[in-house]
Amino acid sequence: MSSRTVLLLLLVLLAAIFIVAWIRALRRGRAAEPGATPGPPAPAAVAIGALTDFFDTLGVGSFAPTTALLRLGRLAPDRLIPGTLNVGHALPTVAQALIFIALVAVDARTLVLMIAASVLGAWLGAGIVASWPRRRVQGGMAVALLVAAALMARQLVAGSLGGAGTLALSGLPLAIGVAGNFLLGALMTLGIGLYGPCMILVSLLGMNATAAFPIMMGSCAFLMLVAGMRFMGRDAYAPRAALGLALGGVPAVLVAAFVVRSLSLDAIRVLVIVVATYTALGMLRAAFSETEERTGPVEAAVRSVEPR
Repeated sequence: MSSRTVLLLLLVLLAAIFIVAWIRALRRGRAAEPGATPGPPAPAAVAIGALTDFFDTLGVGSFAPTTALLRLGRLAPDRLIPGTLNVGHALPTVAQALIFIALVAVDARTLVLMIAASVLGAWLGAGIVASWPRRRVQGGMAVALLVAAALMARQLVAGSLGGAGTLALSGLPLAIGVAGNFLLGALMTLGIGLYGPCMILVSLLGMNATAAFPIMMGSCAFLMLVAGMRFMGRDAYAPRAALGLALGGVPAVLVAAFVVRSLSLDAIRVLVIVVATYTALGMLRAAFSETEERTGPVEAAVRSVEPR
């Protein structure tokens, strides 16, 4: 049995464990805060999952637009958005990973080590983010969205990194790749999409950009399952919104992967950049407003100029 086959079987097994854990979490029926009560999937979230995961499969990314749409529809409190993203998009991303790991050639050792590093980063990151207060999550998500918008803008201006590079890493480049994917896995739990940064990372290390697809989708699938279970364990997600994302996302992934052959995505990327930037500014405004409400405008102003 090849290492690629073992990896696919492990992914299916972990997905099954994730589903069982999710069912148990839903039966537990606890709400982390108002607006996160368990129940049937939110219809608007189903539509959001279908839209964002369709374009996610084509390489646009799902976290930034989903964040914007969840806030627009008031489907999840800001503090619970990182958990909702990781739980709700986990199973659609598993579908992506199964397809691209099976179809796209890449060195098995490189693939396994970079995926394992991202999972470890996500495990540590989810435990931290799940316990953060709302204001810190709002600030962190705002930064994450601005980073995602900047990476997408870079892709529009400079084009995708590519070339006829290698499909394997070894020595120092492999160590850098593993360390980089560990960091990206940790940041993923905060809402920074892994696709763009991972593609840039593997390309700068000399790999062909096509190798990024099984690496980034496999990394996201494993780490979102792991991080999602941590968020569920702490009730740090919005159940109805997450269910909707999953139910809408899985069919959309299959349509994008097997039906759509070519699609110009530049206009979609421009829209995502605008929406992500607008949402980031809104989160920053909400975070600073909450600071002033808690401390009072005078005390907040004094604190803003105190030496740190």
